[in-house]
Amino acid sequence: MTILADTRNGPDLGSWTPACPLASLLENRGAAVLLPDGRQVALFRLPGDVLAAVGNIDPIGRAAVMSRGIVGDRRGEPTVASPLLKQVFSLVDGRCLDDEQYALPVYEVRVVDGFIEIRSH
Repeated sequence: MTILADTRNGPDLGSWTPACPLASLLENRGAAVLLPDGRQVALFRLPGDVLAAVGNIDPIGRAAVMSRGIVGDRRGEPTVASPLLKQVFSLVDGRCLDDEQYALPVYEVRVVDGFIEIRSH
């Protein structure tokens, strides 16, 4: 299991929110997760059991749609394309690869006893 943007060796700042069982998240698909503070996260399971989580709100189209985005890659970097206007965002650091003035927040993820959790800062 590979997890993008995970800092397991760093200090545990913030709390972890249970998202879903790992087995229920399909490869190359996203799921929307609502954090306790109301923020929305788009959670993805990529090939090779890689997990990534970014903000679910498209910063350009201003809609909660990123979890329904098109998963892919650019030169080996995992990405998600907005289903609205098709801008592509990195699943590693959240930056928009088509317009650098936009970015998605990135969230840490972990798996505990087969259940995916997202860190809310």
